[in-house]
Amino acid sequence: MSHAVVVGAGLAGCEAAWQLAIRGISVDLFEMKPGKKTPAHQNDGFAELVCSNSLKSNDPTVGSGLLKEEMRQLGSLILEAADHTGVPAGGALAVDRHLFSQYIENKIRRHPRITVVPQEVVEIPAENAVIATGPLTSEPMAEAISALPGLETLHFYDAAAPIVSADSLDLSKVFSQGRYGQESDYLNCPMDEREYKDFYHALLEAEKAEVHGFDGKQVFEGCMPIEVMASRGELVMAYGPMKPVGLTDPRTGRMPFAVVQLRAENRERTMYNIVGFQTRLKWGEQKRVFSMIPGLEHAEFLRYGVMHRNTFLHSPGFLNEHFEMISRPTVYFAGQMTGVEGYVESACSGLVAGLDLARKLNGECPVDLTNHTMIGALSRYIATPNSNFQPMNANFGILGPMEKRIKGKRERYLAMALRSMDVIEAIRSNPMVHDFYERENEK
Repeated sequence: MSHAVVVGAGLAGCEAAWQLAIRGISVDLFEMKPGKKTPAHQNDGFAELVCSNSLKSNDPTVGSGLLKEEMRQLGSLILEAADHTGVPAGGALAVDRHLFSQYIENKIRRHPRITVVPQEVVEIPAENAVIATGPLTSEPMAEAISALPGLETLHFYDAAAPIVSADSLDLSKVFSQGRYGQESDYLNCPMDEREYKDFYHALLEAEKAEVHGFDGKQVFEGCMPIEVMASRGELVMAYGPMKPVGLTDPRTGRMPFAVVQLRAENRERTMYNIVGFQTRLKWGEQKRVFSMIPGLEHAEFLRYGVMHRNTFLHSPGFLNEHFEMISRPTVYFAGQMTGVEGYVESACSGLVAGLDLARKLNGECPVDLTNHTMIGALSRYIATPNSNFQPMNANFGILGPMEKRIKGKRERYLAMALRSMDVIEAIRSNPMVHDFYERENEK
């Protein structure tokens, strides 16, 4: 039986290990937790969701939604776990963090071809390996990666939002309602104009925690701290995460000036995430300023927001479209460190790396997912020469264009999604790659 090594039991590492194992490859999965953690880690489990519990949209006419559907069709463990541990979140796929991690770890540990090794790895394996140590790679491993020839290592700053207890909310002010009268999976904290402006000024004046090397310019736009957003203009938040469009405050019968939304963190709805409120405020300041939000005056903060540095590689010229090192074949990188941005995108890179390595070890040809699929387009993005390479999430802009012009964005995206599914189905129905899907579906 062929053998491979996967380093890191995050989303990408677990996905890579799973893809290898279900194709008959024996896997040693190395994970440094619980013996050693990074500053952002909160628990000992596999596939920990450090920032939000949302995996974004499930709509296949949205980039992240199409990516999810492609991965489901290709046997993704991460999507299987998410679908089994979901919590209500409107059109998004959000999960109970604990159940999600537990589901994945149980599947990994029970697979007969996966051996979990609780040990930190500090050197790059010579061959047949997937490095998925995450954007918070430990210092020794980061140094080993940085020493690889021809590699530029970059970084940006990422942040997480606070979580509050449901029991501590003032339900006389907080209301459950979907936009435009649709069913709601969110709670809403309405603000009038005076409350919003008072909050805005308090946010600007609040004391920030020191983050080594951070000057406010290196944040990733998709996970921007709320205080950085506020610094860009008085109404930026009101047009962003605090937009009130489509909501009616039942106390006034009118649309609020602004609204703060809360999303359930677990199935029991005992914990809520303050949506879009990633922050690097000091913890005492978070308590003081966020308690100005109507309904959160007496909020119990179960987790305060944090900020940390995420490292990513300059992958073009270093990795190919299978996330494989160009200079060292059969050694792959996966996860956010490769320049994909987002939970599902990170898992996707693990799927691609695990699939490609498994096929090599089994003496089979690579699978060409093409740029007509979101998976293939992301893979090509990280491998395409780009002097200003920055992390990328799933979006229709990176897909190959349609042969015929289609008017209307939704109609165009739907056509592109259907084309993607045709490519995935062709791959699944190919006799060379079909058998393992049938075997796994029978289990």
